[in-house]
Amino acid sequence: MVTKRTRGRASLWGVAMALFGLIAACGTSAPEPERVDDGQPPPTVGDARCGDHPWCDSGLPAAERAAMVVAEMTQVEKVLFLAGDDLIGIAGLEGTHTGTSDGIPRLGIPTVYYSDGPMGVRSGPATAFPAPIALAATWDPDSARRYGAAIATEAKYRGNDIVFAPTVNIMRVPHHGRTFEGYGEDPWLSGRIGVGWIEGAQDTGLIASVKHYVANNQEGIGVNPAIGPQLPLGVSVIGSRLFVDAVIDERTLREIYLPAFEVAVTEAGVGVVMCGYNRINGDWACESDALLNGVLREDWGFDGFVVADYLAAHNPLGNFYGGLDFEPWPGLSYGPAQMLPLVASGVLDAETLDQRVVNILRTYFEFGLLDRPAYPVDDAQVDRDAHAALAGEIERSAITLLQNNGILPLDAATLGSVAIIGAPADEFQSRGGSAGITPFFFNTPREVITARLEPTVTVTYDDGSNASNAAAVAAAADVALVFVADRSIEGADRLCIALNCIDEPGDQDALIAAVASANPNTVVVLETGGPVLTPWKGEIAALLEAWIPGVDAGNAIDAVLFGDADPGGRLPVTFPESEADLPTAGDLTRYPGVLEQAQYSEGLLVGYRWFDEQGIEPAFPFGHGLSYTQFDFADLAVAALDDGGVAVTFDVINTGTREGIAVPQIYLALPDVSAAVQQPPQALKGFTRLGLAAGARRRVTIEVPPRAFQYWDVEADDWARVPGCAQLRVGRSSRDIVLTGAAACGA
Repeated sequence: MVTKRTRGRASLWGVAMALFGLIAACGTSAPEPERVDDGQPPPTVGDARCGDHPWCDSGLPAAERAAMVVAEMTQVEKVLFLAGDDLIGIAGLEGTHTGTSDGIPRLGIPTVYYSDGPMGVRSGPATAFPAPIALAATWDPDSARRYGAAIATEAKYRGNDIVFAPTVNIMRVPHHGRTFEGYGEDPWLSGRIGVGWIEGAQDTGLIASVKHYVANNQEGIGVNPAIGPQLPLGVSVIGSRLFVDAVIDERTLREIYLPAFEVAVTEAGVGVVMCGYNRINGDWACESDALLNGVLREDWGFDGFVVADYLAAHNPLGNFYGGLDFEPWPGLSYGPAQMLPLVASGVLDAETLDQRVVNILRTYFEFGLLDRPAYPVDDAQVDRDAHAALAGEIERSAITLLQNNGILPLDAATLGSVAIIGAPADEFQSRGGSAGITPFFFNTPREVITARLEPTVTVTYDDGSNASNAAAVAAAADVALVFVADRSIEGADRLCIALNCIDEPGDQDALIAAVASANPNTVVVLETGGPVLTPWKGEIAALLEAWIPGVDAGNAIDAVLFGDADPGGRLPVTFPESEADLPTAGDLTRYPGVLEQAQYSEGLLVGYRWFDEQGIEPAFPFGHGLSYTQFDFADLAVAALDDGGVAVTFDVINTGTREGIAVPQIYLALPDVSAAVQQPPQALKGFTRLGLAAGARRRVTIEVPPRAFQYWDVEADDWARVPGCAQLRVGRSSRDIVLTGAAACGA
């Protein structure tokens, strides 16, 4: 059972936090990128790592090898092994790494390097992939594998061993400044995408670090460093991630916020878990004995090591006994000045110290980190063109067609004039923080669309800074393409999710309304990191969500607009009609919290579960996304499996006139256990993605595992089968259910 224990804060923590802010503000935001390749450093290849020590025998078990090393280490070496990095590493000023763990040369233990990587390698030029929220919109674990492998490959050829990614925190509030870094509001979808990412990354030889464990779901309300006067990065006035205590009941933790981390451990075999800044039920995430030693290691069998987010370690005693293995920076908790006296005096016991070191070394040995040469710092080994093409492929698969009156796809042969409106049409989209990427190269929608159209087609561009001017430009065109983007960043939540909010670049809602009034053939392209309000949706001809599209934005968006590709995305988040419809609306105790406590009193009713329970009609529901063709589902059959799950089989039929992408989704409606133990109306428990030619019919089978029919029984402190029979639903989205049937029944 996850229980509550409250810790104190280290006295120097505030000083280090300010230093972190100053360094990060200087170094984490991506500068305005050049559109040409930069010169790359010459390759440097390290020697083989381990040498001829007894523990260098790769045939021995990893745990045995780790224990042999620890037996030869001094107490000082053990203490120094728990903290790392130099002060400029956090800012990326090392050029190739964003974290460093010094080795022990006499024992053949090498220095180990870390890189940020949620949507690309942050230190130096790299491929900027579509945001992780876009990856989630593909509903495609295979794309996630290739995405993770490509980022890990680029991190590898900057000499890194471990990549800080993926982020699998659930989007609880769409205001969250890092919504774009995660996989949306649903634990099942987040888990499937996260597993794919980790498997792809770790297949390259790198070690993934899933983050931020756990319930790291808000940055805080303050001054957004994206738009002007800055507080230090990570510092907000109200509900800051650095202080907030997420008060969550046991069942909600187990069913909503922990599952994506659980499968990262139990299915993907992730090597590293990064604990977050926040507290959970009173304990700091990086010193929660219940969550680190209990849930993570005892319940799930995690045998890797736990690393703190930068400045997330506060208290040497709490971290040491709570389950933290390594503090990357700045050594405020695990630095030698704090730790050596505690070890020497016996306050920190030798057995636990050995275990902390063993956890790290065992992971190194298990992943072969010491059994190979150091990875070279050699970007020439990165196939930049292939990675850019992959980024474009994923973006095409992620672009989500929210509405269409038939204007899309555009027919270039019939166009005489096109208005391209909005600065995002001609910009590279970045969000800074640990996801701030400087791309090798990139293209923009304005460039590619202009190049596609014949010289006889008049293309007019307006940056959208003046709505009246933009409307005049739109009025003279056959079609108006309006590009708008939100602003979000690590360290600060959005003040609201409207495109006319004070932390947005001008009143983009007014821009869209003005253009739509001037031209009925207005197509809006959103380049956002999460849900936004769409009050003008009834006035426009079509709406595309392109997310934060990455380096091949122009080619991908152009391909979908003109029909070279079917819009393959489906929403991993709910778009509300109004902020008043959100489960946290009007309740400061829920968000951003009161007196540093955020009450997760909505329980399981996160995202679409809330909208379903309350009977609220969203602007666009979870799972929604249109195709340029039409799909139907038929002939449902449900068969029980020996493990307690079910196999769901049905036909997918393309009833339209062109090839397209279908994403059938399976939802379970479970009966309430009792008046006190109720279920959400439905929950996603399976999906697949497939392409079908016009008129094609394919029979598909999706297995729903036994866990889908279980709930967390708080009294038993374990999973239990829900009694009664579940209804199984197959649909195009959470609100577009096509087939229903009875699933397996519990005792």
